[in-house]
Amino acid sequence: HEQPHLMPNPKPFDGYVEHLARVSGTSLIFVQRNRYSVPVECAHRVVSVRVYPEELVVVHDDHVVMRHVRSFERHQVFYDWQHYIPLIQRKPGALRNGAPFHDMPLPLIQLQKHLLKREGGDRVMAQVLAAVPAHGLEAVLVSVELALESGKPSAEHVLNVLARLKMSLT
Repeated sequence: HEQPHLMPNPKPFDGYVEHLARVSGTSLIFVQRNRYSVPVECAHRVVSVRVYPEELVVVHDDHVVMRHVRSFERHQVFYDWQHYIPLIQRKPGALRNGAPFHDMPLPLIQLQKHLLKREGGDRVMAQVLAAVPAHGLEAVLVSVELALESGKPSAEHVLNVLARLKMSLT
């Protein structure tokens, strides 16, 4: 009976606590006793961290640059390997032992193991990962899986399959 007499709510309340944080040289921010990765473009900069009940949102220059699921544990590090793709273009050796890349999807890990057996395999893998921002993760994963099925995957093979998939979709 009361609903017709209530005032309309103009917009939902966006409830978060905002903090400023300096991004480290390893592209990590420290929030509530945990570290979270941020895109490497934000390294050594001050960003705004919006702490929601379920997630963290990092804003830089009025743009959302990342979202992470919030953790209430302590002393944990949460990486998003895609934040580090521009870095491996300059330093492909970071793929070999880089902690962020241990959480890549399984087809990419399988391809990486195959490519790192060869000389310059880290540079070749960096080429494949560079296709993720341009073409999307799902398309790259399909291309990698098809190249792995062939038995002799290479960056050229993955990129060729990716190009053919894009052509068939247009």
